[in-house]
Amino acid sequence: MTVTAGIGYALLALGPSLSLFVSVISKKPFLILTLLSSTLVWLISLIILSGIWRAFLPLKSTTWWPFAILIFSSVAFQEGLRLLFWKVYKRLEDILDAFADRVSKPRLYLTDKMQIALAGGLGHGVAHAVFFCVSLLTPAFGPATYFVDRCSQIPFFLVSAIIALAFVTIHTFSMVIAFNGYAEGNKVDQLFVPSVHLAAGMMVGTNMVGS
Repeated sequence: MTVTAGIGYALLALGPSLSLFVSVISKKPFLILTLLSSTLVWLISLIILSGIWRAFLPLKSTTWWPFAILIFSSVAFQEGLRLLFWKVYKRLEDILDAFADRVSKPRLYLTDKMQIALAGGLGHGVAHAVFFCVSLLTPAFGPATYFVDRCSQIPFFLVSAIIALAFVTIHTFSMVIAFNGYAEGNKVDQLFVPSVHLAAGMMVGTNMVGS
């Protein structure tokens, strides 16, 4: 392939995130800080997970259950971290509201809270895309492409970019749903987010079984 193809794959994976950043996040410095801190937190969490599982990889088994355990434990860890992230945010929100009361300014509006959740989710999605997809795209800038037996009709780099885009979308809006569920005590929203995350992870994990 060429540089053009490599740039195209990168834009497919991260283009919508870039648009969301320019149109929403970049207008408020606090949202930029939220995005950067969220990206850092999730990158660190993924590095920790990879370090833990490095002792067990590569999995020699062709059965499904070792991969299911790997994915389930990873999703559980990240969802626990999501809850912790919300608790930290909630404490910060209380501090900001108290400060607003002291200076006779309005408290955070619902739209402000949703934008903060959106920035946090975008950070999660970007971290996932960088960790699992963008790091694989370097060879796409070379003179050839690469196919795998399980998907011999579509270049591997294109598949990776599409998967990255899917997970960016899932993580971005899952954070908004999760924050709303935590704030309102909505059990449906609280269970919906990890369920979607786990289902998406398992769908991707099926490609590893027997490969």
